[in-house]
Amino acid sequence: MGPGENRTATHCPYCALQCGQWVGPSGEVDARDFPTNAGGMCQKGWTSSALLTHPQRLTRPLVRDSRTAGFRETGWDDALGGIAGRLAALRAEHGPDSVAVFGAGGLTNEKAYLLGKFARVALGTSQIDYNGRFCMSSAAAAGNRAFGIDRGLPFPVTDLDDAELVVLAGANVAETMPPLMSHLGTARLVVIDPRRTPTAERAIASGGLHLAPRPGTDLVLALGMLHAAVVDGHLDLGYVDDRTSGFDDVWRIASQWWPERAERVCGVAAADMRTVVRWLATTSRRYVLTARGAEQHAHGVDTVTAWINLSLALGLPGRPGSGFGTITGQGNGQGGREHGQKSDQLPGYRRIDDPAARAHVASVWGVDPASLPGPGRSAVELLDSLGRPGGPKALLVFGSNVLVSAPDARAVADRLDALDLLVVADVVPGETAMRADVLLPVAQWAEEEGTMTNLEGRVLRRRRALAPPPDVRTDLEVISGLAAALDAPGAFPADPETVFDELRRASSGGIADYAGVSYARLDAGEALHWPCPAEDHPGTPRLFADRFAHADGRARMVPVEHLEPDEAVDTGYPLRATTGRVLVHYQSGAQTRRVDELAAIDPEVFVEVHPDTAARHGLADGDLADVTSRRGTTTARVRCVPTLRPDTVFLPFHYGGAGAANNVTNPALDPVSRMPEFKVAAVRLEPARLTVDGGTPVEAAARA
Repeated sequence: MGPGENRTATHCPYCALQCGQWVGPSGEVDARDFPTNAGGMCQKGWTSSALLTHPQRLTRPLVRDSRTAGFRETGWDDALGGIAGRLAALRAEHGPDSVAVFGAGGLTNEKAYLLGKFARVALGTSQIDYNGRFCMSSAAAAGNRAFGIDRGLPFPVTDLDDAELVVLAGANVAETMPPLMSHLGTARLVVIDPRRTPTAERAIASGGLHLAPRPGTDLVLALGMLHAAVVDGHLDLGYVDDRTSGFDDVWRIASQWWPERAERVCGVAAADMRTVVRWLATTSRRYVLTARGAEQHAHGVDTVTAWINLSLALGLPGRPGSGFGTITGQGNGQGGREHGQKSDQLPGYRRIDDPAARAHVASVWGVDPASLPGPGRSAVELLDSLGRPGGPKALLVFGSNVLVSAPDARAVADRLDALDLLVVADVVPGETAMRADVLLPVAQWAEEEGTMTNLEGRVLRRRRALAPPPDVRTDLEVISGLAAALDAPGAFPADPETVFDELRRASSGGIADYAGVSYARLDAGEALHWPCPAEDHPGTPRLFADRFAHADGRARMVPVEHLEPDEAVDTGYPLRATTGRVLVHYQSGAQTRRVDELAAIDPEVFVEVHPDTAARHGLADGDLADVTSRRGTTTARVRCVPTLRPDTVFLPFHYGGAGAANNVTNPALDPVSRMPEFKVAAVRLEPARLTVDGGTPVEAAARA
């Protein structure tokens, strides 16, 4: 794309790095120099235009008369009127909580905000949550508990450029967000992961270490390292005394986890624990970053807390050139959890059970605070309640493919089938969309205006480069149209800037304060990180320089103890399955699996297995295997990986049907964040059963 062509500056539609991107007049894309990506993009970004004109693109509203019937095209007035009529009837007979809404961390700030308002004002339901509950909820809860605020990175990504040491706990950024690696080029890396990923290989090449704990034991590793920090004389006592509280209670537990004891549980050498602690204590510019590997557990909040405790003990957070952060995954994973589509929150990261928060937001919305519902069910609990007595009878889904992304996928399918009405707004006919009663086609990233908030808390402008197909609407237009069809009180504008200006007022004074952010300032090129409470405020790129967000200004060190994963291995299920991403696919894969260039690289689900483990189970590289847990089976192609732990198998979660990794995952929930335990499931491995549908189950899933 030449520099003189008419092109639009926007951002990649995928991960929270939100790489700068140019979109040309015909939809072609090019990398744009931007601080987060420095002019680079990964394969997903480079091929993102393929979906704009994909032959499977949804372009007309579709309805069907029964779940066994085929879809037929209809007009928007009939589609929205029909949905509104059925929702009104259900609410009249069963109450407002008979209708539920499920959102996504990929929605713009404007969509997340208006969706939350729509649920609580137009529908009056408490039953709204989103797929960020599967992604960042444990990190968010741990950050709020420790620091009084949840912003994934409390410093700009560019601060990592001259880092000397970076510890990545449960992060494989070389595959999940490759341009981030350009910011880690000078650093010695320590990667904590059961697999020797490309990121782990980079760590070894940098003179660092790859630590491979047994899945579910990251917290033990952190406790062992904290013990070493204290006993080996690396505790930053002045920082701990001046800027934290709770160390004595934390030490009472960590004192029992000397590294040799921790080694027996987690499998990481005590000498390596001491080495990493020494590096952290004696290096000037050092960071600890966590991601899903540490967080997606039934005790994920405590695991992240253990890494925060270690970081505080060594004096990292709030110091120039050092810090603790969590790597947000979804494109708007940060903004998506700040503005009201989460079951317990109102805009500005306010709690929905806080009377002052309810009064403020109700005044912006022009409704009585008493009319706002209270907290609803979290994502997994919401999905499990669908169609049950006392549970929702209708579900509206925006931007999420829960049949692939939620744990225990077979149970989710049963719950969706039990609904009276399932409405899905989507771009392509993904697995969840194809189970819907009504399917609404919506615009893609290059066809809409809005804002996103990236992993560093920076608010970005998504700009429209192209018009959507003639009969495709934006999500904002869909929400606004449904509100009108329901005769909802209050205003539900479809114009993104109008919605954003209302969001600014609703967030004003909250933890995530956007009051000073405006389209005009963003379009003028200002770099605005929240909190930004006024139009003359420069934003806050770095948090915690002087104080933490608790009333006393101190960070909280919270005592945490190791608990085993929710389910144990036994003779019937002797292996631990863990899940994650691969380079060329994103989230549920509904979009990337339809991009020929990406699908050609990883066309089908696979299971990584140590060669000795495969042989013990009668399998060899390239065979098809059934990976079976107490909940279901995933059929996958065997990849023998000599560096993998022999007690562990790995499944990517981007595939559906028989190849869905979440057929086997455990829906057990963290008691604080309600995050499910994606990263540890007890499984067995055996040769695949007979083929079906003219091919193997895994091949059929790949074709879907």
